[in-house]
Amino acid sequence: MRIVESIARMQQLTRSLPRPVVLVPTMGALHEGHLALVDHAKKLVGRKGSTVVTIFVNPPQFGPREDYRKYPRPFKRDCLLLQNRGCDLVFAPTAANMYKPDASVTVMESQLQTVMCGASRPGHFVGVCTVVTKLFHLVQPDIAIFGEKDFQQLTILRRMVRDLNFPVRIVARPIVREPDGLALSSRNVFLSAEERQQAPLIHQALRDAENKLRLQSVSLRALENLIRRRIERASRAKVDYVAVVDPDTLQAKEPRNLPVLLAAAVFFGSTRLIDNVLVK
Repeated sequence: MRIVESIARMQQLTRSLPRPVVLVPTMGALHEGHLALVDHAKKLVGRKGSTVVTIFVNPPQFGPREDYRKYPRPFKRDCLLLQNRGCDLVFAPTAANMYKPDASVTVMESQLQTVMCGASRPGHFVGVCTVVTKLFHLVQPDIAIFGEKDFQQLTILRRMVRDLNFPVRIVARPIVREPDGLALSSRNVFLSAEERQQAPLIHQALRDAENKLRLQSVSLRALENLIRRRIERASRAKVDYVAVVDPDTLQAKEPRNLPVLLAAAVFFGSTRLIDNVLVK
């Protein structure tokens, strides 16, 4: 497994990587959710292609009060995990190399990023779109794999690829969960014992809403209230948002016609967790 930090070297290698090239963008602090994406990438490339994983904690997608500085960076551990999963190349640039001090060009999606996490984290998806655009240019992948936990991000990147004509196929993979239902996240390590015990209520609330929706007709407002009340049973939970939306447009949608996405973002202390259930 090669480890590349230089942008110039990555661009040089891109020309000779065996095709297809499948990219798995990450911010490191890898868990089984990330590694499941790598496993799927290996299946897609078969014996001939290349699996490239990027490890880069991207400063522009963090707000001024968010956890950029304390975001975990166990780089050696991450590389060992990737090597054991058969990754071919790790691209791990520095922020100083990725962004010049006077950088003034960004990539912004203007519709899908105004709701949900975009409303709570202004500028976040500009950072996401910009860095993914840069990674696409640097790695030149044929396929890029993203997890469905960040469903809004996935939808925005699909729109970006469509609108900017990137020759990249976006592949989505299901959320990987702990046995109690908590979605795997690098931020779970910040939860206290009590917060960790309560955090699975997010998934339970979304599943309760899905079950209710499958049994009877229920309005958008009633479904949102049901999810919110269920989550708020956890004494440490502070709901950021609950959303019932169309999975393609991310606009609020009465759940009479499927599919519909049930999504929530919840603070446990200073740790913000997201989760969703797509009801097909």
